[in-house]
Amino acid sequence: MITRIRGKLVELTERSALIHVEAVTYELLVPAADVPTLVSKIGMPVEFYTLHYFEGQSQGSSFIPRLIGFSCEQDRAFFELFTTVKGIGNRKALRALVRPFMETASAIANRDSTALTSMPEIGKRSAETIIAELHGKVDVFVLEEVASIIESTMPAYCEDAITMLVQLGESKRDAKQLVQRAYEIDPEITSADQLVQTSFQLKGTP
Repeated sequence: MITRIRGKLVELTERSALIHVEAVTYELLVPAADVPTLVSKIGMPVEFYTLHYFEGQSQGSSFIPRLIGFSCEQDRAFFELFTTVKGIGNRKALRALVRPFMETASAIANRDSTALTSMPEIGKRSAETIIAELHGKVDVFVLEEVASIIESTMPAYCEDAITMLVQLGESKRDAKQLVQRAYEIDPEITSADQLVQTSFQLKGTP
């Protein structure tokens, strides 16, 4: 099972990306939402979190291995959840997800059928089915989006503190949560060292 690929992005279309890894070039299907960002990365090193599956051909008489590439693990996890909805296969999901995945998760959490029907290939009935099957299951992805927004408004030394905590044995997720809590409690902190110290003081505090 191929779960991650790192190499040079050598070609990009509306549907797929070619990644050159040493002597091998892989074709990855990519979500429509990621194409605009990837355009600026052609010729540069990139990393994809991948989903490996077999696509049926000729009414299921033969199967072709496919790879789908995502920019992060959260996007891959959301895609896997999204494609559990009846009538939403991998290809349809790739075409439908034209906006950041977390925006779609928010629309589902808010029962916003209008936002969902604005996506390609998602009609009113499909939107209702998506909401019925996934509402209550996407909260973790909405929380990830909120955390990303909070993180983006924090000073640069907060990222340094997160890196230091990871080096000290914390997981990336736990390190982010500790630093966010430390910064919210004491926004007067002005260095990564102070954030790390406060983070450890908070560790274990409910």
